[in-house]
Amino acid sequence: MPRIPRLTPETADEEQRELIEGTLRQLGKVPNLYATMANGPAALRGYLAMREALAGGTFGTRRREQLALFIAQRNACGYCVSAHSMRGGRVGLTPDELLATRRGTDADEHMHQVLRITGEIMSTGGRVTGTALAEARAAGVTDGELAEVVAHIALNLLSNYFNHLAEPDLDFPAVEPHPIG
Repeated sequence: MPRIPRLTPETADEEQRELIEGTLRQLGKVPNLYATMANGPAALRGYLAMREALAGGTFGTRRREQLALFIAQRNACGYCVSAHSMRGGRVGLTPDELLATRRGTDADEHMHQVLRITGEIMSTGGRVTGTALAEARAAGVTDGELAEVVAHIALNLLSNYFNHLAEPDLDFPAVEPHPIG
């Protein structure tokens, strides 16, 4: 049972309704996360603006989905693990690749190091060792990508933590974020 209500155009005020309708036009549907976050229009506007800005960054759609899935897995966010597993499949990630991403690994050494440094940043609050940074750079991870990794962590922490608080109804096929070996 959701702890914060999902808004609809009928239950939203004018500002909330504009955000919901804008999301519907852009995505063709309004995920329950967005319809719930619309209770705080500034939060949803900020989330959408950051998401849009990162869509124009150095990581393509597939890599952004991998980052979001890995971060959701690390934060045990069932809603986002489910959403990004589905979206990852739609952008060509196989079931094995989705599972590997959730574990923080990738067959491509560059993406493997992107996921590895993402995990290091998350576990250290950004205080990664020089060795971890050198390993990422040796695999070709650029300073621009490092900056965007931190931004992706921030974006996904917002959605993960909001989902933990609000507990919106899941509107994607369920994937449990249980520990994976």
